[in-house]
Amino acid sequence: MTDITQEAQFDNFFALFEQPVQFEVNQSSLDQHLRLLQKRYHPDNVAKNLADAAQAQQQSEQASALINQAYQALSAPDSRASYMLDMAGQAQNLEHSIADLDFLEDAMQMRIELDEAIEDKDRPTLQQLHPQITERLTKQSKRFSDAYQSKDWQTAIDATQKLKFLVKLNADVTTGLDEVATSEHSDDDDLYV
Repeated sequence: MTDITQEAQFDNFFALFEQPVQFEVNQSSLDQHLRLLQKRYHPDNVAKNLADAAQAQQQSEQASALINQAYQALSAPDSRASYMLDMAGQAQNLEHSIADLDFLEDAMQMRIELDEAIEDKDRPTLQQLHPQITERLTKQSKRFSDAYQSKDWQTAIDATQKLKFLVKLNADVTTGLDEVATSEHSDDDDLYV
């Protein structure tokens, strides 16, 4: 077995997961390859091919870290877009502030509504916000994909910055909905005590 961290094909996360270099990924294929890679580079499997147990453990840990890093980068739209820009040598301006004031105003309004809904355990508002955020994520994902394909780097960078903000909002809505559901469930349990 070769050392995963030294294999040239694994310098590219898409190659590692046998995915084409494109913004759209097949999540189930990504998940399937994650399990396959975790099994292949599990310490027990690496140890079978190396006499030195310490070296096997080290290679397994390096492989696991690389596999997890690659999976995290490819599985979320914002990190996938950032990774693709990095591959294209265009990631240097990603940390700049978003200049689109209309987007920022809209996003901040959603953030305020989200925070209030979570605080108030307001399930209907959270359920209303979720598709709005998902729609904006889809729009920015398409913007990124189109800009990347046409090498319109400034638009791709702008879309990536917006994706980062929207992915965080989406995660917070999902967490809020889970917290409300858990709270409602524990309230139901109290009825039977």
